[in-house]
Amino acid sequence: MTRRRRARSADRFVGEILGVGTGEGTRIVVGNWARSPYGRFADVMIERADGHRMLLAPTYPIAEYVAATYGFDEVRVVPVVVDRSQRRLSASAGPLTLDARIGRRTSIGWSLHALPQGITGQTWFSRLCDPIARILLPGVRTHGTAGGGRHEFYGAHDVHAVTALTASWEGRTLGGLAQVEPPPRFGFGSTPRRPALTRVTTTVVSAATPVTGLQSHPGSAGDGAIRRRP
Repeated sequence: MTRRRRARSADRFVGEILGVGTGEGTRIVVGNWARSPYGRFADVMIERADGHRMLLAPTYPIAEYVAATYGFDEVRVVPVVVDRSQRRLSASAGPLTLDARIGRRTSIGWSLHALPQGITGQTWFSRLCDPIARILLPGVRTHGTAGGGRHEFYGAHDVHAVTALTASWEGRTLGGLAQVEPPPRFGFGSTPRRPALTRVTTTVVSAATPVTGLQSHPGSAGDGAIRRRP
């Protein structure tokens, strides 16, 4: 008897990821996506000092997809706006406001920048880089298993240091720029410990099963569910 293989699909997100810590202890990851299955959008993952993990997403479909891929205690659908210039990334997402100053390309960034993006964006290259990333950047993974049986690949193309940060939550300051520690617990890996902006192609490979319904991701959004906030 011949065993049938399940068809698999791949979603590609091309953009950049900002990973920063704050003096108050909050760790923030901003995804600024130029191309994706959902068009251009931005989302924010936050782990507060007490360990509470939160997703701020601009639409319900995006919230569903991300919450099915990563782990959160709470998911909110709020307007997410990112303003990007050469040396700055500013973000506004519900209770969060953030302004980060982008510095020079790092040594790892120079190495990645020298390679063709057609290579660094391939899943096989992410597999090849995973053991190297674990050594050079503790906590960072470029390939792993995500929620819902999905496999995720991070293909980094460039890395710039973040040199300054102002951030607030519901109008209260979160303190200045700090290391991203302890590593946030959204998925199988973390952003670099040193605050950075990474240009990246993220590929999510999954069984071709659509994610539908606001409660279709048990174990991801938890009791927080998905709710809209002004």
